[in-house]
Amino acid sequence: MTLDEILHNVADQDRGKELELADPIDSKPTGIKLWIVGPDSDTANRARIAFADELAEMADIEGKISATNREKARLNALARHVIRWDIVEAGQPVPFTTANLLRLLRVHWVQQQVDAFAVDRTAHRGDA
Repeated sequence: MTLDEILHNVADQDRGKELELADPIDSKPTGIKLWIVGPDSDTANRARIAFADELAEMADIEGKISATNREKARLNALARHVIRWDIVEAGQPVPFTTANLLRLLRVHWVQQQVDAFAVDRTAHRGDA
């Protein structure tokens, strides 16, 4: 692998790849599609830095962070990996907003699928 190939892959990962959420019971497609950046993308790197900054801001004088705040920061970081979506409800597209995205990510099985996809380098190969 050349340096150019590595750098091209980083740029390609910033374009995101499609993940269609699967029903957690029967694994059937839900029709909900999210585009998620890869783990080596600049967007993912900024998400990691923002996560660390957010935790630092939440820390009390002794450096402690509540579990509630840690979870909030974790979900915010995960949300930063999603760059768009295709969700239709009652025949209308659901607006892609941070509030709507965080509402979806509060569902544990959704978090699991998004998190697993976001760290999967094979899912973010240029030819995948």
